[in-house]
Amino acid sequence: MFARWWARRPGYTLPGAWTALVFACLSFTPSLLPRPALFQGFVAGVSAAIGYALGVLGAWVWREFADRGVRRTRTASWRWFGVVACLALVLALILGVWWQRAAATLVGLAPEAPLATVLVLPVAALFFVVLVGAGRLIAGGYRRIAGWLARVMGARAARALGLVTVVVLGVLLLDGVVGNVVIGGVNSMFSVRYASTQEGVTQPATADRSGGPGSLVPWDSLGMQGRSFVARGPNAAQIEQATGAAADNPIRVYTGLDSADDAEARAALAVQDLERAGGFERADLLVVTTTGTGWVEPSSANAFEYLTGGDCATVAMQYSFLPSAISFLVDQQRARDAGRALFDAVYEKWSSLPADDRPRLYAFGESLGSFGGETAFSGAFDMANRLNGALFTGPPNFNPLYRSLVDNRDPGSPEVEPVYRDGRIVRFTTAPSRPTPPVGQPWDRAHVLYLQHPSDPITWWSPSLILNRPDWLTEPRGRDVLPATRWIPFVTFWQLTADMPLSMEPGPGHGHNFSGEHVDAWATILEVPDWTPTKAAALKQTVRASLTEGYTATPSDK
Repeated sequence: MFARWWARRPGYTLPGAWTALVFACLSFTPSLLPRPALFQGFVAGVSAAIGYALGVLGAWVWREFADRGVRRTRTASWRWFGVVACLALVLALILGVWWQRAAATLVGLAPEAPLATVLVLPVAALFFVVLVGAGRLIAGGYRRIAGWLARVMGARAARALGLVTVVVLGVLLLDGVVGNVVIGGVNSMFSVRYASTQEGVTQPATADRSGGPGSLVPWDSLGMQGRSFVARGPNAAQIEQATGAAADNPIRVYTGLDSADDAEARAALAVQDLERAGGFERADLLVVTTTGTGWVEPSSANAFEYLTGGDCATVAMQYSFLPSAISFLVDQQRARDAGRALFDAVYEKWSSLPADDRPRLYAFGESLGSFGGETAFSGAFDMANRLNGALFTGPPNFNPLYRSLVDNRDPGSPEVEPVYRDGRIVRFTTAPSRPTPPVGQPWDRAHVLYLQHPSDPITWWSPSLILNRPDWLTEPRGRDVLPATRWIPFVTFWQLTADMPLSMEPGPGHGHNFSGEHVDAWATILEVPDWTPTKAAALKQTVRASLTEGYTATPSDK
């Protein structure tokens, strides 16, 4: 019955169906992160549609070389396909559920109820039919164009030119009309959000924050993320309560997109406001490169302030109001310009101060922020010459400096936790709560630390996965990655692409979730004396609690 129904469907071919089946089954193989049933159904349906397209294309190419037409597929062939498809999909679904539940346990998630798996195949079928239908519309357009061209040229030339025409029209449509509409709509949507203020956030009442009394940066120009950054964070009393030692009010300086006309002007204004607030008179100064929306990772900033006893200043600036994933596509140059402009402006002022009368200088960037933050430096020695330390968390695989360090790691060290030149300047860790490798080696120069998770698709995604097996899948798997995870050409690339939207779903310490781990990371970089697991656990609890609390400074906090 299934075979007869399938055979009567217009446009479906047996080569395409077999390839679609293979791709659909491969979509259930283990990847870095577990997926909800509905999302797995979407992934399976898209995978099947991609496979179907490749199968149809392969059969068409074969017929062109063999110079023969389409052969009618026998009903028996469809019957055999139906039997194999049912068995293969059921087996793939069972194995997929087992792998998904095992992966969920590894990354700190509760496994999804097995009953939810009944939705996977129907959802997959829906997306498959819709996508193949869209492909058939495009193919119909191609045949129509080729038919018109065949009236004035040979059939082969008409088919070739028709294919080129469809591809060019598609690119122009997506990159032009549709692309502009989509990007314009996204810009409008996020620019409205940029102008809002989060609940509980009020204008600072002290001079140690941008937007407060005497600040050179107007409160209304900071944007949503900037206002949240300067209005929150621990004050001196909270730091004293957590550390048991005298503390200062930390300084926070920020410039938003509306604070000045361009990146250089915003950076210059940030330095002026930093100087006004007394930031260069503090013991420690942190330069933060934000993510696409202008977000400063709060647990990192808070941890830095607690560990320095509040005798510190943090400066950041916004370069976009788009989320990082979109910002990388359309604002990549802005991220580079912002990271370089802010650090260079701070460094110019900082380096003009007497060597014995200037703060220790640090840098921080998370995710796309690490991409922008790296651009201020040409390499490890440049960071050592201009910094006391740096923390880069969740670096994307396309970060040029990060990629160079990993590719040139010491022989024998794994990609997931590499060792670069005996760890003299740059070190990597997947768990900052334990000693940072190489353990026992001197770390006398600037402490530059990269924090990455084995299960983070943001770090491991790369177009090279299409045809090349990465080192992290030839080595023993990371602590939170299933041993059954394997590299499959094309499939692994698509699997990690599908993992990326889920990267923040796992618990802290997995995926792209670094909440709380900044405490141990900064303690390592700052070389906090007498640091113990007990102190770390207590401060992590304090920092996590502070993420839900608003902070409005008062005159008595001076």
